[in-house]
Amino acid sequence: MEFTLAVAIFLILICALHWNRNRSRLPLPPGPRKLPLIGNLFDMPTGRQWETFLKWSKQFKSDIIHLNVAGTSIVVLSSMDAVKELFEKRSTLYSDRPRLPMLGELMGLDFAIPLMKYGDRWRSHRKMFHEVFNVGAVEQFQPQELAATHELLRRLLRGSNDVMKDFRHLAGTVIMNITYGIDMHGADDKYIRIAKEVVESSSIASMPGAFLVDSIPALKYVPNWFPGADFKRKAKEWKKIGQDLLQLPFIETKQNIAMGAARTSFTSMNLDLLEDSTGIELEEQEAAIKATAASMYVAGADTTVSAMGTFILAMLLNPEVQKKAQAEIDSVVGPGQLPGFADKPTLPYVSAIVKEVLRWRNVTPIAIPHYLAVDDEYQGYRIPANSIVIGNAWAILHDETIYPDPHSFKPERFLLSDGKLNPAIRDPESVAFGFGRRICPGRHMAAASLWIVVASILSTFNIDKAIEENGEVIEPTHEYSPGIISTPLPFKCSITPRSPQAVEVIQATA
Repeated sequence: MEFTLAVAIFLILICALHWNRNRSRLPLPPGPRKLPLIGNLFDMPTGRQWETFLKWSKQFKSDIIHLNVAGTSIVVLSSMDAVKELFEKRSTLYSDRPRLPMLGELMGLDFAIPLMKYGDRWRSHRKMFHEVFNVGAVEQFQPQELAATHELLRRLLRGSNDVMKDFRHLAGTVIMNITYGIDMHGADDKYIRIAKEVVESSSIASMPGAFLVDSIPALKYVPNWFPGADFKRKAKEWKKIGQDLLQLPFIETKQNIAMGAARTSFTSMNLDLLEDSTGIELEEQEAAIKATAASMYVAGADTTVSAMGTFILAMLLNPEVQKKAQAEIDSVVGPGQLPGFADKPTLPYVSAIVKEVLRWRNVTPIAIPHYLAVDDEYQGYRIPANSIVIGNAWAILHDETIYPDPHSFKPERFLLSDGKLNPAIRDPESVAFGFGRRICPGRHMAAASLWIVVASILSTFNIDKAIEENGEVIEPTHEYSPGIISTPLPFKCSITPRSPQAVEVIQATA
C-alpha cells in the first residue's frame, strides 16, 4: 500500500514537472518589440494608455498583449472573454494587487481598500464596506441622495459658473453624511478639496509606467536632493494630503461622539461597537474602521463626479437625446413633481442614458492593475509569474461587435423596439466598476446617485452650450484629466430652468 502510494506521488510529481516545463516553453502574448534590458520602457504611452493598448491589440490580432517595462511584466486584457476567464474564473490567482512603491510606500495610501494586497486584511475591510453598500443596503441612503440632489438643483437654479464643482459638492455631501455624519460647508469645503487632491494624485501615480520607482523599487531610497528625484518630493507632498484624508474626518467624528453631538454614520456606529475593546485589539479595530471610512470617503467623493460631468457633455453634443428624455419624464412624472427612485422602472430611456454615460467615456478606462504571483497559461500563451495584469475597460466598452459605432453617444443601443431596456446588451456596469473580486463595492451607490441626478436635472433644466457676450457659441473642450480616474476638466455651459413651474418645484424642496 505504501509502495503504491509512493509510486502515485512520484508519477504526479513527474507529470507536474513535465506540465510546468511545457508551460514555460509557451510563447509570451504578442506585443511591441522589446529592447535589451529596458524592454518596452520607451513604448509606454504617457497619456490615454487605453487607446494605445487597444491599438496594439488590433495590430497583433490578440485580446491579450505583453509588455516588459524595465523588467516588469505587464499583460493587458482587451476583451470580456479574457477578463471573465482570468479575473473571474481564476479569481484566486488574479485578485491580488501589485507592489506599488509610489502609491503605497512613498505616498502612504496602503490603507485604501482598492490598493490592499489580497488576503485577510483586505477581506475584513471589504466585508465592513460591503455591509453598508451592498445592493440591498444602499436603499437606506436614498433620502440623503435625494436631499443632496435637490440641493444641487437649487444651486443650479441660482446660476452655476462651474458645474463640476457643484457635482463635487453633491457627491461630497452624500458620502460625508453617510460615512462620518459631517455636513459640508460650501463647494470649497476642506474635505471636498482633500478628496479631490487625493483622487487626482493617486490617479496619476497608479498609471502603469508613470513612475520608474514602481518598476525599480530600490529607487525609493534615492535621497530627495538627488537629480531625477522629483518623484520623492511629489510623494512627500501627496502623502500629507493622504494623511489628512485618513485622519481629519475620523478625528472630527470622534470629537463629536465625545461631546454627544455625533449623528449616526458608518464611523459612529462601528466605534460604538468597540466599547468593550481594549489595548491592541481596540487599536487594530479602530484602525480598520478608520481605513474603511477613508476608502468610502475618497471613493464616493469624487469618482461619480466624472460620470455626472460626462452626462452634461453628452447632452451638449446630443440635444435630441435630452429632448427625448425630457418627454419621457414629462409623461411619467406628474406636474409639480420631481422624479424619485420609485420612478426608475418607468423611465427606461433615462436609465439607458445612464448606461451610455458609463460606457461612452468610462470613469476608469483601465481599472487598477491586478497581480499574478505564479505562472499561468491562457489561449496557448504563457503569462509569467509576477506580472501586472490590466483590464482595458475602455476597449471592452468600445467593442464594435457589442456596441456598434462605439464613439457615438446612443442610449438607444440599450433599448428594445418597444422602448424597454434590452437585457441582451451587455450592461456597462459590469465593466465600468472593475473586475472579479476587486470590483468596486460602492458601485450600487454610485449608480443610484448618478441615476437620480440625471433624472432630476433633465426634469427641470435645459442644458445648452454657453454663449459669449458677442453672441458666439462656446464649444466645450471635452478634455479629461490624466490618470486612472478620467474626469472632465472644467468647462462652460448654460443650464436654465425649463419653465416657471420647474422653478417653483425646485424652490419648494427648500
